Amino acid sequence: MKPRLHQLYLDQIQGEMAAKFDIKNVMAVPRLEKIVINMGVGLALTDKKVLEEAAEALTLIAGQKSVITKARKSIAGFKLREGVSIGCKVTLRGSKMYEFMDRLFTFALPRVRDFRGVSTKAFDGQGNYSLGLTEYLVFAELNPDKFTRSQGMNIAFVSTAKTDEQGRELLRMFGMPFRDRKTVEAA
Repeated sequence: MKPRLHQLYLDQIQGEMAAKFDIKNVMAVPRLEKIVINMGVGLALTDKKVLEEAAEALTLIAGQKSVITKARKSIAGFKLREGVSIGCKVTLRGSKMYEFMDRLFTFALPRVRDFRGVSTKAFDGQGNYSLGLTEYLVFAELNPDKFTRSQGMNIAFVSTAKTDEQGRELLRMFGMPFRDRKTVEAA
């Protein structure tokens, strides 16, 4: 059985996107390719246990085993050496990607304190969107008694969209809670 958002894309979003952007070929309609979740763990330089805890939390959040990332180059100011483990990441594709996106939009983001929607300005010029969370405990999969340390994460939505407008419309149709201009002006 296909995840709810994948079925929504096939049944409704794909047709609406093709009509709105005047795309004749179904394969040229923008779609989501992958979601990359990344955690940079600065405390991992002094305490390896922090990195293991972050990797375990990311595995629970994504539903897929996380990969430990290593530093690419040495930076003396941060006391960082090349090859030292400094974070973890997960790349989600297919049904796990749609399931994660559904949980993020419906459960996790509304649990963020003082949440008024996500910014519409975090696009990269090619239809990809990046989102930062300051605390991973907004995900219901994590037990707050076990994961006591506060840790942030970056979530990147990679799509086949050619422009930011196409990427924004695709995510909006999926249910991404973008911030309204009226809400921003009122605040």
